Amino acid sequence: MGQSYSQLGIEERNCSHRLLNEGCSLRQVARVAGRSPSTISREVARAGGHRSYDAASAQGMALRRRRRGPRKLAAGTALLKLVRAWLRVGYSPQQIAGRLRRMYAHQPEFHVSHETIYCVIYATPRGELRRELIGSLRKAHKERRSRGAGNDRRGKLQDMRSIHERPEEVFERLVPGHWEGDLIKGAGNRSAVATLVERKTRFVVLAKMDGCGAEAALEALTKKFRRVPLALRKSLTYDQGKEMAHHAELTRRVSTEVFFADPHSPWQRPSNENMNGLVREYLPKGDDLSVFSQGYLNGVPKALNYRPRAVLDFATPAEAMAEEINKLRTGVASQT
Repeated sequence: MGQSYSQLGIEERNCSHRLLNEGCSLRQVARVAGRSPSTISREVARAGGHRSYDAASAQGMALRRRRRGPRKLAAGTALLKLVRAWLRVGYSPQQIAGRLRRMYAHQPEFHVSHETIYCVIYATPRGELRRELIGSLRKAHKERRSRGAGNDRRGKLQDMRSIHERPEEVFERLVPGHWEGDLIKGAGNRSAVATLVERKTRFVVLAKMDGCGAEAALEALTKKFRRVPLALRKSLTYDQGKEMAHHAELTRRVSTEVFFADPHSPWQRPSNENMNGLVREYLPKGDDLSVFSQGYLNGVPKALNYRPRAVLDFATPAEAMAEEINKLRTGVASQT
């Protein structure tokens, strides 16, 4: 019996687009996406090649290649109204489809595939509704220069612990408490926001920084990690940016081991790379990030943490994190 095959979805295409622009090879993209290199190679070749690949164009081509079946979503139905409501708050079609199956497990009339949702959106006649629906979809990221181009001029951090020294439980996402971190830079690299993503639950946290240097990063990360239960701050995986020059002091302050990814290897921090792309919808490139208050930055993760995720069986990161915290509390209670 042959293997089943599923084509790439829009989120996988966005991730591939982002990694290719970072200078990753097709094999590296395949590793992050959990796909075979041949699948990624065919996908990129169909959409113009390595240098010209665009996620939005590739998604449109894929939709046009497929036959249009009978529409399950009809104008004026409760299902379409629910789909439109979730699109407005930022759910992707894949998240909507998964959430519907989770919430209405015994009501197949509410089950619809994400591809059906895309077909309905693009089949909608021109007008305000069509603009609204298409405008609700996440946009592909603009092409940017590879971070791997040229020589690395950032210098070396002292006493770094390599990502290859991390316990196996981190790689396998077996237990919560292992985080990935990065900076999102503002206009002219003069402002920054720190992003943290918990690997198992995909729970995201943003921290306002007073500048872009090592002192600012130390203070911002210290404040955020101190709000996390001690049992849920086991490790942090970061790139080799100079803002982490005080990583030893961070470990001393919050008891979090810090590991460093290899240079120019964004696929070693896949959760954070993917989340940064979503955060950019709220903190666009070219903006001065220093104008955003911590209150506003707290609202961005709230929106993202309440979106269902396919990797969590369409639970939300907030639900997954709450479950882990409840396990901790239950475990403590049972020991007393």
